[in-house]
Amino acid sequence: MLRLRHAPCSWLCAIALAASLPTSAPVSAAVNEYHLPALGSVSHAASSKEERLGRAWLRQFRAQAPQWQDPLSHYYLDRLIARLAPYSGISGQVPISVMVDNGSLNAFAVPGGVIGINAGLYAFAPDEGAFASVLAHELGHLAQRHFARGSKRAGQTQLPAMAAMLAGMVLAASGAGAAGLATAMGSQAAMLQDQLSYSRRFEQEADRVGMQTLADAGYPPDDMVRMFKAMQRMARLQGGTPPEFLLSHPVSESRLSDAQTRAAQLSVTDTHQDDTLYDMVRARALLSLHSNAPAQALITLRQDDAASAAITYLKALIAADKGQTQSALETLDRLADEHPDLALLPASAASIALEARRVDDAIARSQRLLRFMPGYLPAQLILAEAQLGSDPQAAYRLLREVTARHPENPLGFDLLAEAAGRSGHTGEGHLARAEYLQLTGRVDSSIRQLDIARDAAERDYNPQLEARIDARREAFLEYREALEEFS
Repeated sequence: MLRLRHAPCSWLCAIALAASLPTSAPVSAAVNEYHLPALGSVSHAASSKEERLGRAWLRQFRAQAPQWQDPLSHYYLDRLIARLAPYSGISGQVPISVMVDNGSLNAFAVPGGVIGINAGLYAFAPDEGAFASVLAHELGHLAQRHFARGSKRAGQTQLPAMAAMLAGMVLAASGAGAAGLATAMGSQAAMLQDQLSYSRRFEQEADRVGMQTLADAGYPPDDMVRMFKAMQRMARLQGGTPPEFLLSHPVSESRLSDAQTRAAQLSVTDTHQDDTLYDMVRARALLSLHSNAPAQALITLRQDDAASAAITYLKALIAADKGQTQSALETLDRLADEHPDLALLPASAASIALEARRVDDAIARSQRLLRFMPGYLPAQLILAEAQLGSDPQAAYRLLREVTARHPENPLGFDLLAEAAGRSGHTGEGHLARAEYLQLTGRVDSSIRQLDIARDAAERDYNPQLEARIDARREAFLEYREALEEFS
């Protein structure tokens, strides 16, 4: 099975946790107009602890939660976060994103700078501004260090409670559902009543920072108000079973009123208006969520007045799924000529060619794209996978570059392990497999892979590789210690 195919949708119940990202940078002057608290009072030790637990949580999450594996959509998400982050007050760390293969509305942030979204967020948000408003809100939680400030207020008992809550999220994500939710909420029962109003204040702060972030990044802050109103309508329609996002981010009338007031006070100097790329990524999400009924994906796009190019794009994806490869490629090539700035289009064509086992075509298309966009991750992954059979040494060289630039990308290490094995780099292959295993939460197995890698390095008289493996062993042991806090 080709790795670049999106996985089928499965059920997920996971609560969202407003969390922190360690930073010492001051908030912007515009944000300080909202009289938000200073951020420097959280100890470095506490922030380091939260980051350590958050990164460990991400590995557990990857091991147990159903993820939406779509490098093209993931790249779009990362670029959008990168566009918003500089205006949010975050500094010192690049957020890491994860996409959940689930159709419900949800987004979350956890310590260590992890931002997650359900595929269902694409289905719910009709345009990029609405989608970006949710990301900006989550970045607001990170920038304001909400978990760290909550820890300081609650005392030292909060850090063990954090491990218990994140463990509950992993349980819920792995299908335990109510049991995971109960674990997460039970761990907080002793402090929920005391912190309820404080949490509401955090939500309001994240709204205000998020709206300022939107405005500074070129999005109307009213986009967040539109999302709030839409979520209120959804909550009323669903009655006693609101989506996960509203369990932890309830939209009250006072919160909506405050958001409307703040949005009216902000202006946008450089408005971002073209939703074509977002509509195309949304098409991919909708097709993944409605893989058994692709017509529903088309209906949703049309109902929300998506760009005509996105409708055509979705039709090409549907045609490819039906085995009509040539027709799909011709449509995508025509769209690429009409929209030369959208790398998603030629990358999609290369991916479809690879899925149809037109390997030479996939290689040619991805190489052509990379000449114009060196370092474009989706095309690099497509090219490397296509080269595995015909030129594994070239794939190995490319994937070493990819994993060096993207050390939190499990797919890159998975492909590197195969490329290294096929091209005779045995020790490197086992090391890459160990990296893939630790990134996906299987640290004990990763340490065993390191032992195999070191034996191979010794046989090859490669002291440089041995030193790298020894250094990674120390890091993996630290990962394992952090993961044990979730058991």
